Amino acid sequence: MTKCDSLPIQENFIKNKTKLNHKKNFILLSLWIILGGLLRFHQLTSKSPWTDEFATLVFSLGNNFTSIPLNQIISSENLLQPLQINPNATISDVVNLLLNEDNHPPLYFVLLHLWLQLFSASGETVNLWAGRALPVLFGILAIPAFYFVTKSIFRSSLMAHFSALLIAVSPYSIFISQEARHYTCAVLLVIFSLSCFLKSAQYLALRKKLSWSLILGWIILNSIGLSVHFFFGLAFLAEVMSLGILYLSQLRKDNNSNKSLKHWYSLLWVILGTGTTILTWLIIISQREYGNGMTQWIQQDNSNIIRFISPIFQLVAAWVTMLCLLPIESPNLAIAILSGLGMLIYLIWYISLIKWGLLQSWKIEKFFLETRMLIYCFISLVILYLGITYFGGKDITRGARYSFVYLPVITFLLTIILSVCWERKEAKFNTDFSLKNILYMVKHNGKVIACVVGLMGILSSLSIAHNLGYRKYYNPTQFLDILQANSNVTSLIATTQQSLVQTGEMMGLAWELEQNNAIAKSSKPDFLLIHQTQENSPETTEKLKAIIQAQKQNIDVWTVNFHAKIDLPHCSIDQQSFPGVNGYDYQLYHCQVLL
Repeated sequence: MTKCDSLPIQENFIKNKTKLNHKKNFILLSLWIILGGLLRFHQLTSKSPWTDEFATLVFSLGNNFTSIPLNQIISSENLLQPLQINPNATISDVVNLLLNEDNHPPLYFVLLHLWLQLFSASGETVNLWAGRALPVLFGILAIPAFYFVTKSIFRSSLMAHFSALLIAVSPYSIFISQEARHYTCAVLLVIFSLSCFLKSAQYLALRKKLSWSLILGWIILNSIGLSVHFFFGLAFLAEVMSLGILYLSQLRKDNNSNKSLKHWYSLLWVILGTGTTILTWLIIISQREYGNGMTQWIQQDNSNIIRFISPIFQLVAAWVTMLCLLPIESPNLAIAILSGLGMLIYLIWYISLIKWGLLQSWKIEKFFLETRMLIYCFISLVILYLGITYFGGKDITRGARYSFVYLPVITFLLTIILSVCWERKEAKFNTDFSLKNILYMVKHNGKVIACVVGLMGILSSLSIAHNLGYRKYYNPTQFLDILQANSNVTSLIATTQQSLVQTGEMMGLAWELEQNNAIAKSSKPDFLLIHQTQENSPETTEKLKAIIQAQKQNIDVWTVNFHAKIDLPHCSIDQQSFPGVNGYDYQLYHCQVLL
């Protein structure tokens, strides 16, 4: 038998040197929950909603984007009509919309549908705070979930508090919590899935069959997870791949004899049960034009070496933000440079700490199994993500939010590392605050290390809340300020529309117009969404020309993200150099009425 085979579950935990009673445990856990809640609710609605959030809100209300008139001039109120509470919408409507017009499973949208009914009356525009508050709540629930799962797996209150603290202040978790999307709900389910995975590894390492409660619970959990986000399936695949390594290890030790490995048959029930759910979704997807081509933007581009290797760097960048993210996107260049330098120094320190901690936990018997299984799971996820990107043609590393599956795995690994540091880095603390002594303590005192990690997490989370890290790609407020400053006549914002992506871009502008009470209704620009089936089609150019020529007053035409040739007789292009705006490529034309 291998060392891994003989590892007893009851010894597979860290022995706390500092015992905490139930009351102190409760107080500490409450502190992490409150801290995590404050960081997530802070500045929750200060950033403009963007395309994906609009899609979530519209479909969750049981509405769709087809109610927005195309190829004609409309007001901002018309553009935002799908965001009004629909009293006649049902859960069935939400499910049908998701299956026919989006590319996500419907469960979270159904939950949001029920949630939003609590905050807005019929006919009112949806409450953005409510739309973002639900993912915040799931993000907060991840804190006690990590605490109890970690305590169950490692039998250690100390480690449970570390995991709760790490997820509470995780900048990446704050980022996905403040989006009106389903990622925090999926993360919560991945946490429980990893719990089943690690429990199964403990049983199988002891050559014991999985209990039926564990088997059924894991199958049900996987079914729910796949109904929230399809990427949840990547977590399960990585878990199975990792258990496969454990199986091969036992098989090799038994001289390739399967007779002593009957305990592995119990895992087949989990694989078959989850596989049935996956097959069901594949059948549903294959029968529909699922997503209407909305994944075109993540097509992998191998046209040059930079684009070919960029997925690797994009993946690493997402992992980094699970550790720290100072205000590197600050408009103040000095702050951005100092933040980048600070992150670099911190990462050099943290990576050396991670390396040391993993080497230590790799050798410690009480972490022998879990450390290896989590590392195997992490590596399996890397293989899956890069495999889909390079061989499947879909660059799922391009959106940092798609890397949410890594967050629980990395958090568990960091929990082990901090626990090892706490126990084995025991340099005595003293009141000598010289730079040399501070640097020594940061490297050799586990308690100081834990404080530094927590503090960096808080600072990083605040930078995200204030839009200085993971800055929103779209900046409608800046564009509208430019429009208001440069148009003295009636304004029209014109764009080309191929899918709800472009509609959402314009909805962001309309949303900010409606939120800005200082803008008089008479001075609000109108909108024109010209539908096109392919970029640079001549029909789009002719439609724009005809609509502008039909106007009976002078008008300023702002072409925004307009993907076709622009031919506007009797219109002069504004020659001034306008500043760039995130998410909006624009040009101004001054058009005169024909007398």
